[in-house]
Amino acid sequence: MCVTDPQKIDQFLDRGVENWFPSKDFIRARLLEGKQLSMYLGIDPTGPSLHLGHMIPLRKLREFQDLGHKVILLVGDFTGMIGDPSDKSATRKRLTRKEVLANAKLYKKQASAILRFSGKNAAELKFNSKWLAKLSFEDVVELAAHFTVQQMMARDMFDRRLKEDKPISISEFMYPLMQGYDSVAMKVDGEIGGNDQTFNMLAGRTLIKEMLHKEKFVVAMKLLVDSTGKKMGKTEGNMITLGDSPEEMFGKVMSWTDGMIRNGFELLTKISLDAVDSKLKTDNPRDVKMWLAEEVVAEFFGRDKAEAASKSFVAMFQNHETPTDVPEFCVGKPVNLVDVLVEFKIVTSKSEARRVIDEGGVKVDGELIKAYDAIVKPGQLIQKGKRHFVKIV
Repeated sequence: MCVTDPQKIDQFLDRGVENWFPSKDFIRARLLEGKQLSMYLGIDPTGPSLHLGHMIPLRKLREFQDLGHKVILLVGDFTGMIGDPSDKSATRKRLTRKEVLANAKLYKKQASAILRFSGKNAAELKFNSKWLAKLSFEDVVELAAHFTVQQMMARDMFDRRLKEDKPISISEFMYPLMQGYDSVAMKVDGEIGGNDQTFNMLAGRTLIKEMLHKEKFVVAMKLLVDSTGKKMGKTEGNMITLGDSPEEMFGKVMSWTDGMIRNGFELLTKISLDAVDSKLKTDNPRDVKMWLAEEVVAEFFGRDKAEAASKSFVAMFQNHETPTDVPEFCVGKPVNLVDVLVEFKIVTSKSEARRVIDEGGVKVDGELIKAYDAIVKPGQLIQKGKRHFVKIV
C-alpha cells in the first residue's frame, strides 16, 4: 500500500526540488491516488565512484521508495559510451564498454547505503544497453523523427559552442534520444535527476507521450554547487566521492565555503531547515559546518563513524595533533619522497608531486620539503596538505 499522507507527499515534492514537469500539482495528484508508480534515476558510469552529486537524487529516490513506490537505478552503460553533453564546453572523450563496466562495478554497493535493494519493494538495478544496443538504424531514425535540429540547438551549451566555433558531434545530438528511449523501454511513470538533466529528462517525456501515449512526470533536483556556482562533480575536480573514507569526506565538507552550508543541509540531510537557519544566526559558521559534515558522513557511514571522523578532525586541525590511524608504506631502504607520493596514490603523477612540493604542500616530520630529490626513511611521517598522511615503516 502506498503512502498518501499529504504532509509526507509535500515533503517529497518540496525539499531540494528545483522544478516539476508537467507540474507539481500533477505529481501530487498522482501520488494521492495511492496507486504504485515507478520512477528511475539514470547514472552514466563515467567515473569509478558515485559522488555527493549523485547522493542528492538517490536520497530523493529513497523517499519515493519509502512512500511505497517502485524505484529503478539505471546504469547508463550504453549512454556512458556516447557521453552526455550537458554543461560541457567541449565534446566528451568517448569511453569503451570495458571502461564503463569497470567504472560501474561499485555503483550498486555504494547506492545500497541509500536505496534498499532487498526485502519488500526492493529497488531494481538495470543497464540500458539491454535495449539500446538492440536498436536498428531504422529504429534510431524513427526516434530522431520526434525531434528537430532547432530543439537540440536550443540547449545553451550547443549554442555557446556554435558561437565559439567549437565542434558538436552528431552523437551528442543523439544522446537525449538515447536517454529519452530509456523511459519508453522501462515504461516508467517518472524520472528524477539534477536540474542540469532537465533537457534529457524532458526528451524522455516527449518520447513516452508520443510512442506510448502516456504522461511522464519529471522531478528536477537542485544542484550542490561551489562558491563559483559550478556543480560539485567529476568534471570540476571538486567532488566528494562515496568511495572516500569518513575522515576524507568530513574534511572535504569542512573545506566548503560558508555560503554552501544551508544548501548542503537541504540537499544532503534530513535536518529541519528552520533549525539550520536558527544555528546560522547564532553560532559560528565553522561550528554549523562541523554539524553538517557529521550529518553528511552519518548519512553514508552511520553515526559512530561520523562522530569518530569529527573527533579526528578536531584533533588534527584544531588541536594540531597527528592522527593515530595513519596508513603505512613499507620499504626496505630509504626511498625518494616523490616516488612514495606517487606509489601511495597521494598524488597522481610525479609532475603533480613536484608541483605540490613547489607550492609548499609537503612536510616530512613536520618540516616543509622543497627538494624534489628528498629521501625518506623508516620512522618518518609524510604529510601532504592538511588531510593526507603516510608513515614510512
